[in-house]
Amino acid sequence: MKSARKITAVLLAVLMFASAFAGCAKDKAETKKYKIGICQLVQHDALDAATQGFQDYLTEKLGAENVEFNLQNAAGESATCSTIVNQFVSDNVDLIMANATPALAAAMGATAEIPIVATSITDFATALEIKDWTGKTGINVTGSSDLAPLDKQAEMIKELVPDAKTVGILYCSGEPNSKYQVSVVESELDKMNIKYNEYTIADTNEIASVVTKAVKEVDAIYIPTDNVIASATEAVNSITEPAKIPVIAGEEGICKGCGVATLSISYYSIGQKAGEMAYEILVNGANPADMEIAYASDLTNKYVESRCKDFGITVPEGYEPIDMTTEE
Repeated sequence: MKSARKITAVLLAVLMFASAFAGCAKDKAETKKYKIGICQLVQHDALDAATQGFQDYLTEKLGAENVEFNLQNAAGESATCSTIVNQFVSDNVDLIMANATPALAAAMGATAEIPIVATSITDFATALEIKDWTGKTGINVTGSSDLAPLDKQAEMIKELVPDAKTVGILYCSGEPNSKYQVSVVESELDKMNIKYNEYTIADTNEIASVVTKAVKEVDAIYIPTDNVIASATEAVNSITEPAKIPVIAGEEGICKGCGVATLSISYYSIGQKAGEMAYEILVNGANPADMEIAYASDLTNKYVESRCKDFGITVPEGYEPIDMTTEE
């Protein structure tokens, strides 16, 4: 009997030790600290919101003490994106978040092993030059798109500026995703028998001359989700507003800066979605190659009340006014 009790006691002790060891291992796994490098192409409202959504999601899920973000801004320079992500690779980060297409291109050029989650990418097939697109990249890349229905944006031009005979399309010639959006919108304008002229810039230094030319030749301007234009909306507005040429914008940040209306997504939400995807990769071992690209679902027609009033634009029902107050 005593022998049996001793054996039982020993077994209980072994089980308690094993349980304690497993608990310690579990605690250790749960408190792993993750290093994440964030490369954001340029600072403007839309990309800032996406980055914030990404950070907020992971901070909430992992705990602020368990995730270290290294946020770097490339100030609109593709070469700087490369410098940033190469440093992330040297630092052996657990994951790279690439905010905007040039940041994604730089990250892909820097590593084929470290997981990359991109956001604010309009069309991943275009950005990655994938011809047979399946919705998944098949490489170490996944992420969330900022694509809004381009046909609806084209219809918005007709709805808000019904007398427009010629539309100017303003974008940066160096942004592949801008070119993609422009091709779709131009196709929609063709269907509506509305003429259009393209006005392209290589960088922000050309905005004044190009926009000055455009406002003399068109009745309205369309700007897609273009990071170069988004970083210089004040310069655009200083020319379009006095000329009373309405701008239909591809996203809310551009619209606030120089537009009258937009069919916009929430960049904060697509940033959160990117954060959710990063969590699945880091914690649950998901393979980015097998993850479907995510798209925005919360689309809203919005307008800038003051400009619409000044331009004599009648805004139909179903549009929400954009909050133009500036946070201090």
